[in-house]
Amino acid sequence: MTHTHLTLDDVSYLLPDGRVLFSQLNMVFHPQRIALVGRNGVGKTVLARLLAGELQPSAGRCLRGGTAHYLAQRAGAPRGGTAAGLAGLQAPLDALARIEAGGVDARDFELLAERWDLRQRLEREWRCCGLGHLRPETPAGALSGGEAARAALSGAMLSDADFLILDEPSNHLDRDQRQALIEQLSRWPRGLLLISHDRQLLARMERIVELSPQGLTGYGGAYDFYAEQKAGEQARAQSLLEQRKQERLRGQRALREQQERQERRQARGDKRGREANQASILLDRQQQRSEASAGKLRRQQAATREALDQAVREAARRAEDEAAVVVHALPQGRALPRVAVALDEVELPFAPPATRRVHLSLGGGRRIGVVGANGCGKSTLLKVLAGQLRPLAGRARVPAGCAYLAQDLDGLDSGRGAIEQLLAANPAAGESRLRMLLAQLGLDAGLAARPCGLLSGGERLKAALARALYADPPPPLLLLDEPSNHLDLPSLQALEAMLRNYRGGLLVVSHDDAFLDALGLDGWLTADENGWRLRDGAERDAGGIDKSSF
Repeated sequence: MTHTHLTLDDVSYLLPDGRVLFSQLNMVFHPQRIALVGRNGVGKTVLARLLAGELQPSAGRCLRGGTAHYLAQRAGAPRGGTAAGLAGLQAPLDALARIEAGGVDARDFELLAERWDLRQRLEREWRCCGLGHLRPETPAGALSGGEAARAALSGAMLSDADFLILDEPSNHLDRDQRQALIEQLSRWPRGLLLISHDRQLLARMERIVELSPQGLTGYGGAYDFYAEQKAGEQARAQSLLEQRKQERLRGQRALREQQERQERRQARGDKRGREANQASILLDRQQQRSEASAGKLRRQQAATREALDQAVREAARRAEDEAAVVVHALPQGRALPRVAVALDEVELPFAPPATRRVHLSLGGGRRIGVVGANGCGKSTLLKVLAGQLRPLAGRARVPAGCAYLAQDLDGLDSGRGAIEQLLAANPAAGESRLRMLLAQLGLDAGLAARPCGLLSGGERLKAALARALYADPPPPLLLLDEPSNHLDLPSLQALEAMLRNYRGGLLVVSHDDAFLDALGLDGWLTADENGWRLRDGAERDAGGIDKSSF
């Protein structure tokens, strides 16, 4: 029997513009529950597609002992098509229908591959994951984003592949849909390779593999073990950098002392030669020997200095790779208003009847998490507060200068760079400081100048965060709609740290329980079939992800 594995053998990949994305990767993936993590733009999706056989490496080999089924990120249901098409099973189901109608085309039999019960298996899988209302012919456009994602995953679950490779499957899913996803994955009996920053999913993995500029590193155990190991690596990298800097200082001091001793010996020799009234030819030879000795010393010292500098550079690169992304705390501007948010019998457009009307008053500095199922009106509520939508009735009031970050980042100019847009929002800070802030957020000089439309999803989100959060004056109220989507783990942790230290008002929509738990919120605004309810931090609904699932 073939040993099941996915193997990288000296794999390298070049981008179309010739840049090296990664090089000489070596690792064997056994049929476990494995998570692939890494910073935005490091190449996780490309690596997953290489492992699945959808891409070919520029050098090296990807070996597969068994089959792999790759499921890409999906933003939502496409126009046209059906639920069966989302599951990738429209063609074999059409073939089955033609055969049942009396067709004898050999291509249909080959496409079906003797899966005579495929229709029943698909409908049974849908019932198991809460999609029992779907039929293969259900229009894809009638599905929510979460339903579309789980319908696609259902097709993967029926693939009988030896490895299931999933790229950010929990993005944009609400809490109930995340629970359904976890239950769905708990039934998968074979190898699973998951690209994710969702710590609730990562906590259920057997192994974490990190892709970084240094290559691939495996960590046995789930997320907590990985986080502990990474913290130790960061501390050791910083300690090594400080050690190398101290060694360079001591070495430079020793070189200066050596140079001074050499110069004193040379001066004494020159003095003795002149006092002894030696012949000029002897003095010239002595001078030549002295200069040769001094030249040799200079070369040796130059090599020593370069070695010391190189050691510091290598330690600095390692510390930079390991360093956490930095999001600077926002300066507090003018005094916080007594009432930061006031919704007077507001009627929300597009919201379902149960959550269409909302009456709410929040004091300045309140920190509120907004939770509820997809489609209940959370994003609409923020858009009304931000002035992006007009309420159907009532009045909404927020302080001037509040910052709103939309889920689709539609306020970001895709044709201009992050540094240009940040300078427009805070011209007094100066370009050099703003570039430093962007760099510590993970957007180096090249990325900061690149048109935002050419950045990755995570990089665009960082640019939008920087423009909103580093504006002058700082915002008295932040309205954030799913800010954790697309962020890598270091950036997510940095965002959490910044929001914990921010002392303005905060309304944040998120389905990520771990993210919300880290913010130090003092209240929850919940939307459900009973309408909108404001609760303090001790009264949060216990409707989160089931920690016992797989």
